[in-house]
Amino acid sequence: MIHIAISKNHVAIRLTEERWMHITIGHPEMSDYFFEVLETVENPEVVYLGNFGELLAVRGIPKEETKFLVVVYKELEDQSGILIDGFIVTAYSTSRIKSLQKRPILWQP
Repeated sequence: MIHIAISKNHVAIRLTEERWMHITIGHPEMSDYFFEVLETVENPEVVYLGNFGELLAVRGIPKEETKFLVVVYKELEDQSGILIDGFIVTAYSTSRIKSLQKRPILWQP
C-alpha cells in the first residue's frame, strides 16, 4: 500500500510499505508516528536542504516538548525541470535540533 502526502512544493510524496518497514526497523521509536510522518511532510515547521538534494521536513512532536520529527524525502523532476513526484527516504526523531538549524532553509511559514 502507498500513502501520499503533498509537500509544500505541491508534489505528491509517496510513503511505501517498504520504506515504512525501513523506518521502523532502523528507528523502532517511530512505529507510533505513521500519520505524524505524513503530516510532517504536509505541514512542517521548517524544511531544510539535505547534503545530496534531499529535503528535511521538521515538526515538533506534540507530547514531547524537546523532540522533533525529521522526514527526509526527495522531489523528482521531469526532463524540463518540473517537479512531478517524490518519495520518503527515511524518518527519525531527534532532540538535536541545532545541527539541523545550520542547514539552508528551503521553506518556513
